[in-house]
Amino acid sequence: MVCKLGDDNFGHSTVENFRQHKTNTEHVQVLKDVPSGVALITVDEKGENSIVLASGANDLMNEKDVADSVQVIQKSSVVVCQLEVPVPVSRLAMLEAKKAGVRTIFNPAPARPDLEDTIFAVADVLCVNESEAETFCGMAVKNVEDAEAAVLNLISRGGAGAVVVTLGAGGVVYKARAGAGPSHIPAPRVPVADTTGAGDSFVGSMAYFMACYPDLSLGEVIRRSVEIASVSVQKAGTQKSFPCISELPENLFTA
Repeated sequence: MVCKLGDDNFGHSTVENFRQHKTNTEHVQVLKDVPSGVALITVDEKGENSIVLASGANDLMNEKDVADSVQVIQKSSVVVCQLEVPVPVSRLAMLEAKKAGVRTIFNPAPARPDLEDTIFAVADVLCVNESEAETFCGMAVKNVEDAEAAVLNLISRGGAGAVVVTLGAGGVVYKARAGAGPSHIPAPRVPVADTTGAGDSFVGSMAYFMACYPDLSLGEVIRRSVEIASVSVQKAGTQKSFPCISELPENLFTA
């Protein structure tokens, strides 16, 4: 993990959480007199969420932080970047990964309407949800057909190796630049308690399968990741809703 946190309860609990999950914290910086980035989340009676972000220490990430962590990036199997930090930071991290032959996933959230398409070219997988796709494409994304159009729009513009659009209960639409499609993978029908963190569960699962099962097809990586995200929405909360391997079917973890 490469990030900055505030010297506050949120920051301290985040570091402890990383350590409990055996996450490398060598490049986690705790800053004095700066608040940690936080997300304020509300969940309605249908389990749908609304999130307001306060960036805090995240905004202080810079390109030197990437340079200082370049050896970790180069030794990784997959690098995941997003937009809770400044755009140049994510861009440089993915560039360094690409130079070292490391696969990259770019989840440009929260979406920024002024984001330049050129950053997509350093992503092996560009993953957005419906609202992010709407922001980048300037079109409504409400169903599978809309998502297919958004996938084609994004893959024609930015040079990403593959584009993935998540639709919540509607599943996922994706296309690899060199492959056929777009293709649709439906989500299992499950009782929903809280959708908060489902996208993070999905992206994290994709990174896991790409790193640990590199010979899986993109479609199979997505199918397994959808199944895991579908488990996460059945519990309240974000990280605490993410299932452990022991709670998941063994067939998800075969080559």
